Amino acid sequence: MTSCGRSIVIATDRHGDSAVLRADGVLDSSTYRSLRDSVINAALDEPQAVIVDVDRLAVPSPSAWSVFTSARWHVNIWPDVAIMLVASDIRDRRAIARCGVARYVPVHPTCHAALLAADVVSWHSRRRGRAELPRSRAGIRLARAMIDGWLTAWSCDRLIPVASTVATVFIENVLEHTDSAPVLIVETCQDTVTVAVEDGSHRPAGRHEDAGSGADIVSGLAIVSVLCRAWGSTPTSSGKTVWALVGSENRLEARG
Repeated sequence: MTSCGRSIVIATDRHGDSAVLRADGVLDSSTYRSLRDSVINAALDEPQAVIVDVDRLAVPSPSAWSVFTSARWHVNIWPDVAIMLVASDIRDRRAIARCGVARYVPVHPTCHAALLAADVVSWHSRRRGRAELPRSRAGIRLARAMIDGWLTAWSCDRLIPVASTVATVFIENVLEHTDSAPVLIVETCQDTVTVAVEDGSHRPAGRHEDAGSGADIVSGLAIVSVLCRAWGSTPTSSGKTVWALVGSENRLEARG
């Protein structure tokens, strides 16, 4: 059981391949962000679905239900884990629907119904590697070696050059802009590869050009945005995860 902000406690259980969170407390402006980040954290562990039981959640302002839409938006592309709500009280289900949340986050009357719905969610086979890296330039060399080994083993060797380039940019940003050690995550799903790096800073990643150098210096994230299909910065309770999704169209040819 974990505390979420000052007024919400979350109990987390695993039911098969799904994570079930039971929120108890008051959802308002002081707890909105911490609840959102708790749901995101659960999704980043890549269960089949994240199911949030809101029966013990007091919501004085109906607009606060949008916290679940926000969480879903943050994980929409990666890791693309379904988020569902359980509300046994029809008044809560109607309030959630009136706010438009149910358009993006399905609401079920029981946990059993939500688990049944999770079973029919399309789920593709994923392979995943994760490694904590040292806070030094040696971490970049280690990350590139790991990416080479993982993607070769997963028959994705054609994406090694672009995945290694993206990882280098992300790790360099962690070393330059934070005080934390980077954590590398690489996964494959169908024909795509996701490269992600966790750090302990809550400051969102963003593109920053050097105004004093004109076009001579381009930010690493500007390069990433050109090289990948999509990229983003996802907040977590301990900091953030910056990720990029690359596909066959992003392949770089390695030159000898």
